[in-house]
Formats: sequence, structure tokens, C-alpha cells
Amino acid sequence: MPSTLADVEDQVRPQPLMLSFLGIYLLGRRTAVYSGSIIDVFDRVGVSEEAVRSTLTRMAGRGLLERHRDGRRVYFGLTQRATDVLSDGERRIWQTGAVNRDWDGNWTLVAFSMPEGRRADRHDLRSQLIWAGFGMLQNGLWIAPGIKDAAAIVEHLDLAGNVTVFTAQHAKPTESADLVHKAFDTDAIAARYQDFLARWDTKDPLPAARDDLARQLMLHTDWLNLVRQDPHLPAEHLSHDWPAIRAEEETFTALAEHYEEPALRIAREVIDEIPVPR
Repeated sequence: MPSTLADVEDQVRPQPLMLSFLGIYLLGRRTAVYSGSIIDVFDRVGVSEEAVRSTLTRMAGRGLLERHRDGRRVYFGLTQRATDVLSDGERRIWQTGAVNRDWDGNWTLVAFSMPEGRRADRHDLRSQLIWAGFGMLQNGLWIAPGIKDAAAIVEHLDLAGNVTVFTAQHAKPTESADLVHKAFDTDAIAARYQDFLARWDTKDPLPAARDDLARQLMLHTDWLNLVRQDPHLPAEHLSHDWPAIRAEEETFTALAEHYEEPALRIAREVIDEIPVPR
């Protein structure tokens, strides 16, 4: 666990933190935040002014943020694209969650074959499938629990002619538990949750952080990174002591509630914002 501000800084990446900040303090509100306020907030977690300005510029260039001016000050607000990204994160945290107790027995399967000359397309498809919660069952065949919108991935990459998508249930002699452990590295998934617990399930989490606003941003960033990597495997095929259960129910949820009010008080003092037109 980091014990100094330098240790915290080594573990921080600005853009995921920025997404957490925007999701907590801008999502659902028609406001824009002064760049200097963001710099002040991020100084609390060891992110330099240069890194903040670079991140804001890069995100604006990618169509995630839009600039607004009030006098000589520059404010940043959300674009529709950013709203969609942040809303997806909000759903993953508060609705989908880390524990899948509602699996209906269906699998979504994606089969594809591409010539060697389309290696880049194959790489992009695999990356998008992993992001959407798929695992590789065998070469060219990927699966995910539940009904997934694989068509959106295929259409976005313009690969409809190379990909077959269907839904199915297992049949003997195959067991669903076998599919889980063949297609997904459950040990690696569990290890990520154990790392989260080691960092946050303590009497005094992240003591190097300056205040509860900093801890809130770090907590949400760590957790969203976890649930975005989690394929949401059926709980019935995981161990009874699956670490995601304790990480979500006893650690993340409790700490998020604990930090909410003190972090908001600090944010109100620090953040300069202006309304933006609809």
C-alpha cells in the first residue's frame, strides 16, 4: 500500500481519474468546470498541472470534452460522446455490478476468420470482444455469458462479412462450468479483486492521499477499472468465497458512501463551474 504521495503518484493514470471525476461531478448536469479547479483537484492525487492540461486537451481532441469561455477562463463540459461513455461506467458500477447472480443460461458466441493480411482488424476485434466481456474458447471462437450486443461491435469495425454471431446453451457432455474455466482466466480475475481488497479493505485506506476527495477519486477509478475488466461470469460457477463479493458489498459500496459527503463538501469549495446551454 502506498505510504507517501510519491507512491500514490506512481500508481495514478490521469485519464481514468479524469473519467471518474467527470462521472461523479459532471454527469447529468449541464455545467462546465474551470480548468484551474481540475488542476487543484488532481494535485490532491499527485497528478501534475502539465499532465492535467495534456489530458484535457487530448480528451477535447477526441470529442469527449468541449471548451467554454467565461472571460479569460476556460471551462470544460461533457459532449454527448462523453456522456455515453460515463453513463456506461455508471451502469457497470451501480447496476451491472461485479457479481452476476441473474444469468439465464445463455451464451453469446462470436466466430470469425480473417486472412493474415487483416491482422490489424483481427487485433481490433479481439480487443473489443475482451472489453465487452468475451473470452476465447478456442481459436476463432469467443463466448460471453448472457445476451450481448455483438452486432454493434461487428458493425463498428465493419467486419460483418467475417464474423458469425449466435446465442446458445451448453449441451452434454459440455458443462457451463467447463466453459467458464476454459474461456476465462478466473485466477487472474480473482487476483485483481484481491489486490483491490489489499489496498482498500483496511482500517485507514490510502493514507498518503490528502483528503477524502482524493480517496473518492482513487476508489472509483480503481473500482471502475476492475468492473470494466470483469466478464461478469455466472456466480453459480465461481467459488463461494469469490473475492468480488466482499470487494463490492463490504468494501467499495461502504467506502463510496463514507467518502461521498466529505468529498462533496471539499468539491464545493474547490470547483468553479458555469452553466452551459442545452
